[in-house]
Amino acid sequence: MHSFVPYIQLLRPRQWLKNLMLYFPPFLGGTLLQSNIAAGILPLAIFCMVSSAIYIINDILDISNDSHHPEKCNRPLPTGRVSIPAALLLAICLISSGISLASAYLPASFMLCLALYILISLAYTFKLKEYALIDLFCISSGFMLRLKAGGVAFNVTISEWLFLTVFLLSFFLSTGKRFSEKKRLGATAVRHRKVLDMYPRGFLQGLMCMSAAAVLVTYAMYAISKNSSLLLYTVPLCCFGLMRYMIRIQSGSSGDPTESLLKDGPLFATGLVWAIMVGWGIYGT
Repeated sequence: MHSFVPYIQLLRPRQWLKNLMLYFPPFLGGTLLQSNIAAGILPLAIFCMVSSAIYIINDILDISNDSHHPEKCNRPLPTGRVSIPAALLLAICLISSGISLASAYLPASFMLCLALYILISLAYTFKLKEYALIDLFCISSGFMLRLKAGGVAFNVTISEWLFLTVFLLSFFLSTGKRFSEKKRLGATAVRHRKVLDMYPRGFLQGLMCMSAAAVLVTYAMYAISKNSSLLLYTVPLCCFGLMRYMIRIQSGSSGDPTESLLKDGPLFATGLVWAIMVGWGIYGT
């Protein structure tokens, strides 16, 4: 049993939380209760398989850099608990399975979203992560393609304000993660991620503040467009969540969005209350 643990860790199951973005279109569109929830299980499983495969490939390429990181050095590949050939074989199986399932059971438009996600993610993993700003836009595109794929899977049209909000939020979180890495690793940051040396001092912090302000504006417009007073009241909650994330980063904690949500009590509570208030505002009135 213990021999399977490193392989499970290699999949990064905690990061599957990001794939719940596929359920945002029906949830926020007010059609989740009328939709066939089971129809979303396959798209979710496919994105979990494919995203895990991308993480594995990234870990293979970054094995040398991760060995210098205070936390990532304990991952299965740097420690040798999983061999590179075994990890590569697992990644190939996951990607091929995801593509096969999508092409066999889901619409062509979903397959297009999945193909773009794979291509951009692989391009990011192999080269684009080395270029300042481009790396942030690549990460953000992953969230946008999940959102679009969810709209396709549930046959829901995504509003313009929701599109902008998700893009800016993902850009904010990506910037925060980079800023956190640069702050925590200090002079050794470039040994872990070369692109961190390309961002001038204070740039990432300013970019994070700018994108946070933009998120608040677009989310406020989205809330107003829904004509729900309760949804409008979630704007201050959103503001608190953004500021809490920024405090967490400034204090030296990890900027990983998934880790921040799961390990930071106030941030987790904010997300939970937000989901309840939005759900009640959309479905309870």
